[in-house]
Amino acid sequence: MSRIRPVQVTDLPAIRDIYNHFVRTSTVTFDEKETEPESWLHKYELLAESGLPFLAAVDDDGDREVLLGFAYAQHWRAKSAYRFSAEDTIYLAPHAAGRGLGKALLQALLDASVAAGLREIIAVIEPTAAEASIALHRRYGFEDAGRLRNVGVKFGRSLDVVFLQKSLPAGVSDRG
Repeated sequence: MSRIRPVQVTDLPAIRDIYNHFVRTSTVTFDEKETEPESWLHKYELLAESGLPFLAAVDDDGDREVLLGFAYAQHWRAKSAYRFSAEDTIYLAPHAAGRGLGKALLQALLDASVAAGLREIIAVIEPTAAEASIALHRRYGFEDAGRLRNVGVKFGRSLDVVFLQKSLPAGVSDRG
């Protein structure tokens, strides 16, 4: 049975492995070099310090958990006026696709973002590699907010990004 829970430090190697799979094989991320363990520890610490959600989708496999995917919300920009806006990120292990985990992670991330006091969530998606992600975000009330053309180049291809945005209901805190 799959469940969603906060990420733990022990999840970071599996998170890195899932992410690096997409670095090597896809344009869903514009990273071209595989990430190192230190970068994930830094992200984990930064999100924890900021009070922003970092979630894991896991399955129990006998005596151990298997990480199937992850999601987090990170501040949209560093300037303080953006403190109520975040970009969402969701990745699933390739073998975990098609099980409804993307929906579960997105819903849990939205709920946790409201609890964290966020007001706006922005999805930045490369459209040719992530049509399913665009459809998922639209099903959860994200609206088209723009497109930047030819802003990335990976695998010798010029790539666009689309922006989708969702306003969140008032949360339980105002981190102002």
